[in-house]
Amino acid sequence: MSLHEDEARWFAETFDKMVANIELAISGKERVIREALTCLFAGGHLLLEDNPGTGKTQLAKALANTVQGTQSRIQFTPDLLPSDITGVMIYDQRTQQFAFHTGPVFANIVLADEINRASPKTQSALLEVMEEGRVTAEGKAYAVGSPFIVIATQNPIEQAGTYRLPEAQLDRFLMKTSIGYPDHDVTVALLADAEARDRSASVGPVITSAVLSQMSERVHRVHVDPAILSYVAHLAEESRRHPHVILGLSVRGGLAFIRCAKTWAISQGRPYVTPDDIRDLAQPILGHRLLLGDEAQFTGVRVADVVDDLMSDVAAPAYRAR
Repeated sequence: MSLHEDEARWFAETFDKMVANIELAISGKERVIREALTCLFAGGHLLLEDNPGTGKTQLAKALANTVQGTQSRIQFTPDLLPSDITGVMIYDQRTQQFAFHTGPVFANIVLADEINRASPKTQSALLEVMEEGRVTAEGKAYAVGSPFIVIATQNPIEQAGTYRLPEAQLDRFLMKTSIGYPDHDVTVALLADAEARDRSASVGPVITSAVLSQMSERVHRVHVDPAILSYVAHLAEESRRHPHVILGLSVRGGLAFIRCAKTWAISQGRPYVTPDDIRDLAQPILGHRLLLGDEAQFTGVRVADVVDDLMSDVAAPAYRAR
């Protein structure tokens, strides 16, 4: 069933209210907030690569408060075990049976702080849950619930004692972005309110989980023209042929593009996707999925430059309002 324009406008109005609500905790970062909410409605996960103290935790907590969701924070360290994330089977002497005690991953909004500090085995445990949406213990599956989004962070400055996420695992994140430092005026306002240690505490709920489900259902019905699908396919093919790239956009990445574009379009009140939606999302979706060759890295070529090349080399389809 096609999406009506009135439904798209209602979605956009509710989406804007959520953005404004989260901005109470993260001032001046509307773009990043919109990307985080896009991941939520598209059913994916967000990777934040940013310096310490830029508000990553505040973003996760404010997002959880906005949708009346549960939240948890996992501080990744080298000695963190997979069971510390997923949960563990514990023997109950009263019932004389083993019972599964859920880990912190059983929450709507999960902040995986400094994910690259944990061992690859522990990273894989979290990424498996992200992909499957459930934890398996003693042959029984336990669903983590819905909505479910992981906001993982990694510090681009300190690399000692870290384990770099492999490209196959990076591909499981729907988007990669950064919050960045606030501008001068916002910084002054934050300093003036220095007594507020947790700005997300002032963020109240805007929607219920039932409304969230209704909004997600409308995202699925956003129209994507075959020309747009062909456009994304051409981008994927060209990324694999680019001279600086040794690993291009996967099919999973192409699917992520479409899912995000649908949410991005309806968040602006449109029941259909345009080429502009694809261009707007190119950097956060492609940036962590393209692997450059050694020669390109040595000569200072950036992934962002390659993404710009792709967007300029592949012709976008002409479109008109439906």
